[in-house]
Amino acid sequence: MQQMINKLCLNPKRIFLIDGIGALLTVFFLVAILSTFNEYFGMPQKILTILSVIGLFFCIYSISCFFFIKNNWRLFLVVIIIANTLYCCLTIALVIYFYQQLTILGISYFILEIFVVLGLVAIEIKTLAMNYQK
Repeated sequence: MQQMINKLCLNPKRIFLIDGIGALLTVFFLVAILSTFNEYFGMPQKILTILSVIGLFFCIYSISCFFFIKNNWRLFLVVIIIANTLYCCLTIALVIYFYQQLTILGISYFILEIFVVLGLVAIEIKTLAMNYQK
């Protein structure tokens, strides 16, 4: 697993693609699953819509970086690292604020999403560190 992560970190553009696909999956889960079966998750529809729009923006940003950034990718990666971290902070705040409304399934989904995004952030930070001198 570690070898696979190291190999991934050596190709910074691929990180943007993975981030974009991950953001698209988040949008899919929020719109297609959590919104459709909201009674099983408990997060208000308006909040799911806001999180979906944020996720769609992240998706467009990351996919655009993958296709259009040739050099000087570090600043763009720093932006998505900060954005992903803030998204996790927002999600944590929303889970705390709406805790009474959320079901166990809803809490589990958002905690899992936070861990996945923070895992990606760790890989993105490692990518910056491994490619610092290049």
